Amino acid sequence: MTGLDGTPAAASVVALHCSLGSGRQWTKLAAALGGTPFMAPDISGYGVAACGRDWPRTLDGEIARLEPWLAKATGPIHLIGHSYGGAIAFRLATASAHASRVRSLTLIEPVLPTLLRDTPADARLYERFARIARVISQDIFDGAAMEAIEAFTAFWAGSGPREQFSPSGRLRMIEQADKLPYDFNAALDLDGVAAAARALKLPTLVMSGGLSPYVTQRIVAKLAAIIDGAELRHLPAAGHMLPVTHAERVNPEILRHIWRAEELAKLELAANADAAEAAQPAGSARRHLVFRRPSFWE
Repeated sequence: MTGLDGTPAAASVVALHCSLGSGRQWTKLAAALGGTPFMAPDISGYGVAACGRDWPRTLDGEIARLEPWLAKATGPIHLIGHSYGGAIAFRLATASAHASRVRSLTLIEPVLPTLLRDTPADARLYERFARIARVISQDIFDGAAMEAIEAFTAFWAGSGPREQFSPSGRLRMIEQADKLPYDFNAALDLDGVAAAARALKLPTLVMSGGLSPYVTQRIVAKLAAIIDGAELRHLPAAGHMLPVTHAERVNPEILRHIWRAEELAKLELAANADAAEAAQPAGSARRHLVFRRPSFWE
């Protein structure tokens, strides 16, 4: 997509958070981006979107709830997603009406467990994730929200230390725990992940932490192998919450990835302009382009 003067259209950055989180998890990233158009909407069931109980059961339903935010992001989108937000971002970039707008994609341990059903070794990881999802969901259906939160946080702690939450933070998680079965259902409902990943033709960065549950580390490794030209960043000392706990390492990688995508967009524009000029009949009026540094980096 290009602006009226032939330069790449100004892009917005959209970041999607994890389950039981909110858009506030991206505060440091927003600061690092400076004046770049940035939005971190609350996914349904969390933050300011916690009201009601009519929550989506699919990733497509989640995207539909985000439509008002996506409409505000005029022009191309640099899309970032973490955990459940990463699953939504993947679906948005591969099979939504907004897919053509995505200029770059960053996936931080996206919850895409169905990618692991194709081999016996990976299928065991898939079954373990599905089993954990059933246990947590059943606890919530039985009214045992505290037990569900204990199981949820224990699983995502992986091989790292259990995260310590403030009393108010734990209370917020318990109050929002009813949304977790819907998140699990949406992630486990998605088919065709490998085919969608192979079809991706845009700059993609995938990131994982060495202390995270092995299921998400394996998902990231497989995505990096499948997606054409994907960049992989692995932080051995980080856990699943790496965009929060290791923001000083994660955010510079995201910014570099966005910068590279912007540079590629400029190169593609120049190549298209050269091709158009070469195709013009002899003696025809030449096309004039005004090139300037995009406002993203000013």
